[in-house]
Amino acid sequence: MSKKPPETTPGQPPPSLPGQADRLLRQLEWHVIRRLDGLLQGDYRTLVRGSGLDLADLREYQPHDDVRHIDWNVTARLNAPHVRVFTEDREMSAWFLLDLSPSIHFGPQGHAKRDILTGFVAVLARLLTRHGNRVGAMLYGAGGTTDAEGGGARAIDAVLPPRSSRAQVLHLVHRLLQQGIVKSAGGTQLGLLLQAGLGGIRRRSTVFVVSDFISAPGWEKPLAQLAQRHDVVTVRLFDPLELELPDLGLVLLRDAETGEQLQVDTHDKAFRQRFARLAAEREATLRTGLAAAGADTLELRTDDDLIDALLRFMDLRQRRAGPRLSAFKPSPRTAAV
Repeated sequence: MSKKPPETTPGQPPPSLPGQADRLLRQLEWHVIRRLDGLLQGDYRTLVRGSGLDLADLREYQPHDDVRHIDWNVTARLNAPHVRVFTEDREMSAWFLLDLSPSIHFGPQGHAKRDILTGFVAVLARLLTRHGNRVGAMLYGAGGTTDAEGGGARAIDAVLPPRSSRAQVLHLVHRLLQQGIVKSAGGTQLGLLLQAGLGGIRRRSTVFVVSDFISAPGWEKPLAQLAQRHDVVTVRLFDPLELELPDLGLVLLRDAETGEQLQVDTHDKAFRQRFARLAAEREATLRTGLAAAGADTLELRTDDDLIDALLRFMDLRQRRAGPRLSAFKPSPRTAAV
């Protein structure tokens, strides 16, 4: 991996100072975290899951359960698959796998996908560390290219080992704020980030994959493998303009990934319809790939309110954890075992 600092685009602002990260985090703590902290405390077990070794109960197999936890003796006796449920540790490790490739800068001023990513990561990391959990991160796509074996693809820029402190969150936010827009360095290969997570995250953790998933194919398999080893949440970022173009007349479009430019006439209704159709096809393919991986998915739009998005995340985790919570309550069938 090249250690040469990334080249920035003309007119790019200088790297942020640590004080900027502190001001941003304080603002988020005041406006967002104070309103959400109580909600997270109330349903802690349903939102993030640690690992444990103590057997708590047995229950029937549910979709997306880990097949490694199937108790084959009980399954044979009852003629229905049953899984072992283990007591979960309160403390856990969370990792953020962050896609910072050029396309992540798309969106309205102050509300680009990059801004949504930074706010989401800052709030969630701070909520987790306030409860004594450790957070780490892998940053991908903003710092240049790999060596010759990487074929010109973007590389892992930094790895922040998991720690539990406000200073760790500040360090992470500072790294996100100081990452600039680099010149085109080949297409994004999200699979490289996921492979790095597979190789670098040893202990079972909650893993947040935050990306717009504008990438070369091939990320689906490593995402599924990651979801088999860890509790994975994919956080998909997108802007409404990526799905449907407005009628703005002649517009010069630039591909942030490759740098290619193209002038199009958005007044042409047929062109807008073709764009919408292709976008819908890509959406269907993307959703199929995410569903096949077996991970929870949270979608964040650039016009989203951060609090609403986090409330959706809590609801997602509560619904996903529903069958698991029932394992801690005695049931007639389990008692018969």
